[in-house]
Amino acid sequence: MKQKFHRFFSLVLTLAFALAFSASAWAADVVVLHTNDIHCGVEKNVGIARLSQYKKDLKKQGQTVLLVDAGDAVQGEPIGKLSKGESIVNILNAVGYDFLIPGNHEFDYGMTRFFELLKKQKTPYYSCNFTDLRTGEHPLQSYKIVNAGGHKIAFVGVTTPETLATSTPKYFQDDNGKFIYGFCEDETGEKLYAAIQKAVDAAKKEGAEFVILVGHLGMDGTIPRWSSTAIAEHTHGVTAIIDGHSHEKYENRSVKNTEGKDVLITQTGTKMETVGKLVLHDDGTMTSTLETDKTLPGPDPKILKAIEKENKKFEPILKQTVGESLVDLCERDPATDKRRVRSQETNMGDFVADSFRSVLNTDIALVNGGSLRNKIKKGVFTYQDILTAFPFGNMSAAVEATGQTIIDALELGAMNLPEENGGFLQVSGLSYTIDATIPSAVELDAHGSFVDVNGERRVKNVMVGGVPIDPAKIYTVGGTTYVLKDGGNGMVMFKGTKLIDDGSLTDADMIMEYVQNHLNAKIGEEYANWQGQGRITIIE
Repeated sequence: MKQKFHRFFSLVLTLAFALAFSASAWAADVVVLHTNDIHCGVEKNVGIARLSQYKKDLKKQGQTVLLVDAGDAVQGEPIGKLSKGESIVNILNAVGYDFLIPGNHEFDYGMTRFFELLKKQKTPYYSCNFTDLRTGEHPLQSYKIVNAGGHKIAFVGVTTPETLATSTPKYFQDDNGKFIYGFCEDETGEKLYAAIQKAVDAAKKEGAEFVILVGHLGMDGTIPRWSSTAIAEHTHGVTAIIDGHSHEKYENRSVKNTEGKDVLITQTGTKMETVGKLVLHDDGTMTSTLETDKTLPGPDPKILKAIEKENKKFEPILKQTVGESLVDLCERDPATDKRRVRSQETNMGDFVADSFRSVLNTDIALVNGGSLRNKIKKGVFTYQDILTAFPFGNMSAAVEATGQTIIDALELGAMNLPEENGGFLQVSGLSYTIDATIPSAVELDAHGSFVDVNGERRVKNVMVGGVPIDPAKIYTVGGTTYVLKDGGNGMVMFKGTKLIDDGSLTDADMIMEYVQNHLNAKIGEEYANWQGQGRITIIE
């Protein structure tokens, strides 16, 4: 009887241990913290130091925590530009990310620098669709499988094919202009869907129970076939998509995949506006929230010191005074804080275009709205303020182009209205009307570059110096090499035009030259209206 009791007691203990072990397989929910489009704004909004402390606090509470980023971290403010991305890599290394992908702007310092920074990262980049076209191989691994909460979770990286147009196109080409790198781009999206599905299937075959796509893809203002929505709709096996690229905030969007199952999509905005928190619960379900400075703890002292160390490297140059502005120069609507420079005229756009036209002494100037990233506030401003507003380091350019070429460029810039477009053109010496009630007839190639306009045009009433533009006449056009030489934002219509200025100044130095030597160091009241001087009329 005693022996039977011992056997029974032993069996009970065994079952209790098994049940306890089974329950502890998900000892706590798996928390995936995520960021996207930091754009060097490590001290902005929530701030990366508070994210770091939040991660540490969750781990102290016994949570299983992973941290991932969906691209566009190393470019966007002076600390990134002056270090060519290295300062941001150092800070991300200090925070400790588990999974990183390259966004389109990770390539802004050129391919050589991209691979140099890759070697400095404690966690490498992943991308299933970044391809070396010379060999057909992927320079980066497609996915990473992590054991967390007793389960295998796969993270698959995806970089938008828009990168070929929205970063500098020549970086992906050889000396003859032939593309040697690609992102599985085509005119249908099928090539990208297939690359993603291949990576998802491979991760599943390796034992992944859950697949989270970390994509620099976006929704609003992106090419629809490459959006996160399209990816979800044309693939299967993905549980959730951590999104980036379009600077939007959404936490629990749901899209049906090819098998009719829900795919959760989330994105945090830009410059640390929020921190994403994707939770894989013990029942296998997922929920997503966006955490703000009201919900996060104070900053991690270790990360504050790391940021301070990087900032001190550039303090002397950044503190130089440039001039004074009597008005706020805005890239956003002051009332709503909604970004406007990519979809309508602003006084910032007018000012920058005037800078290029005046300094380069051209008939007109064209400036892509996507290159203007921050306001210049009323009052005395410094070189740091200039670099914060114009972080790309684009070089100046001037060409001789026909009126028709200019009209085509304006049409391409107006293609996405009412949605945003980084290629929307702010102008000087020119005015035009956009009839947004007309569907865009712009045709793009597989790389997202201009081909033709096949139908009625949206752009009307183009005037140069108050006179209707002559499609056959040659005009001098000022701007950046990104647009006028390298085909940025798909503006390949300027290729083959006569180049009369090739990179004499950076955009930031162009602004300094205009302010100090053309405006006597003072930006005046002529730029008082944030909506500009009436150069662009939009019919909605």
